[in-house]
Amino acid sequence: MVGQVNICNDISSLTNRTTFCDTPLWHSLPPSLHIFRFTSPFISASLPFHTHTHNQLNSSHRSMAATKHQEVGHKILLQSDALYQYILETSVYPREPQAMKELREVTAKHPWNLMTTSADEGQFLNLLLKLINAKNTMEIGVYTGYSLLSTALALPEDGKILALDINRENYEIGLPIIEKAGVAHKIDFREGPALPLLDQMVDDAKCHGSFDFIFVDADKDNYLNYHQRLIDLVRIGGVIGYDNTLWNGSLVAPPDAPLRKYVRYYRDFVLELNKALAIDPRVEICQLPVGDGITLCRRIS
Repeated sequence: MVGQVNICNDISSLTNRTTFCDTPLWHSLPPSLHIFRFTSPFISASLPFHTHTHNQLNSSHRSMAATKHQEVGHKILLQSDALYQYILETSVYPREPQAMKELREVTAKHPWNLMTTSADEGQFLNLLLKLINAKNTMEIGVYTGYSLLSTALALPEDGKILALDINRENYEIGLPIIEKAGVAHKIDFREGPALPLLDQMVDDAKCHGSFDFIFVDADKDNYLNYHQRLIDLVRIGGVIGYDNTLWNGSLVAPPDAPLRKYVRYYRDFVLELNKALAIDPRVEICQLPVGDGITLCRRIS
């Protein structure tokens, strides 16, 4: 969510998203190349993977794929927008708190709305925090605060969130809604780079093992740097969640795939993180295709 690369212009250009799949050139390709039709704004061409499975698609699936889901800016990994829309309408939107709906709609109008947490992921985080009885949490990368609000609503009245972001202006877009929801008192927002503060906390023995849950949705090139510090700050049995760990499917794109600049830049950092987490003996992990991919790390030692 928060990056060191100037990606604002690239992101803002994606609001009215179009893809290579919508061009005459796409329709001129053999059907066997249509199996992985990326409607993602992150990837500007389709990726011809596993073309042998094309015949498994029936006509109803192809017609469903034409339906657009309503989550503005969401980095959808499901191949069927219609199926994702079904999830939203059946399980997510009916249960979404009014404050989160309001913040989601406000954020959808922002030119950088691709940076927001999707509604289904917000629901997932809210339930997860309740399941682990989280009370003291941290969030690195806030943007307008959709995931922050989801967390605040899940925590008990005396729960706390240390919220870190380099841009307070974006946070203040959602702050009035957070205040109206009655949970602003749970949030300690700090503006600025996260690493210096994390270093201070690591140097303070009282901070070790003090967090039940930590959510990271920030600059991907620092994810491993964050992990090296957060592993000391989360309690044994606590959870760290890293967002965007499937990076909109670009991780399995061929080397010559036409990726957007910031997607290509961060891709190697996400790959490096995934490899590191897979062999880290201090955590149990589970990587889920929710939102743009989220990896949960439960500290075990």
